[in-house]
Amino acid sequence: MRGFDRSLLADLTVFVTIVRRHSMRQAAIELGVTTSALSHRMRKLEADLGVRLLNRTSRSLTPTEAGAALAQRLELGLQTIEDSLGMLARHRNVPSGHLRINAPKDASRLLLGPILPRYLAEFPEMHLDITVDDHLVDVVAEGFDAGIRYGDRVPQDMIGVTLSKPLQWVVAGAPALIARVGVPMVPDDLLSRPCIEMRVGDNSRYPWELGNGDALRRLDVRGALCTNETQHAMDAALGGVGFFYCLEELLKPLIAEGRLQVVLPGWASEGAPLTIYYPSRRQVPPGLHELIAMIRVEQGLPRLAIGGGKAEEVPPETTTAPSHG
Repeated sequence: MRGFDRSLLADLTVFVTIVRRHSMRQAAIELGVTTSALSHRMRKLEADLGVRLLNRTSRSLTPTEAGAALAQRLELGLQTIEDSLGMLARHRNVPSGHLRINAPKDASRLLLGPILPRYLAEFPEMHLDITVDDHLVDVVAEGFDAGIRYGDRVPQDMIGVTLSKPLQWVVAGAPALIARVGVPMVPDDLLSRPCIEMRVGDNSRYPWELGNGDALRRLDVRGALCTNETQHAMDAALGGVGFFYCLEELLKPLIAEGRLQVVLPGWASEGAPLTIYYPSRRQVPPGLHELIAMIRVEQGLPRLAIGGGKAEEVPPETTTAPSHG
């Protein structure tokens, strides 16, 4: 067996990643290498150690008894190393490195857009890699440091920190449309008026949810247009195609300009706040706490306390408010 050198430590780290991912392919994505390269390294590691570590078939990958015991001990050691390096990182005045975020389109407009220039100016050594995607993805499997979703969609095994106050959902229409078809007085009036249908991240149509609590109404509206993108639907609403269901915050400039008008204001629906989440097993990546703090301040929320170098761990908020995709 070769001596304990850098290459052995690197191969052991690769082995732990494979066991944690339960997949050679997902480990390769996280490590930024090819699957064949990882497979070659594992065969060489097993040959050097003289012990089979992984059981591999075309359908599954599991550690052997010896491999599982080794992986468990190595996880503890690597976590100690990561924590030690994290202690050093906390002594830096400016965070540096790459930060990968997955966020839906509405969150990118409401939360990220307003603060990005200031964040990048204050932390010039940070590189943000933001994927805008309305599909609910496995942020760990896809190699992201954190994701943003509505609070009621955050996986329960993640640490979640709210980034906004509860959000208001409203129905709006262009003045020309209202002049043509009249003002809806009750929710059911929308069933006989043109509406812009919306699809959520899983490609399903969702009903409009009006009101709260016992008064909540879910309407399966219909119209000549169905889209999965908020801005596209908003443009269509401005053109008088139909009534539009959207976050009130996104509509404020258009309402102030008189280009859109909220209808049925008494039936506004309160939804879960937007929440950022990340794996509970990891320290907060460089720059993430600063990003969270800046967004929360921008949204009028209190700053987070810092304990042990980590952002305050706030469980994903539970809510009885309706889900809005």
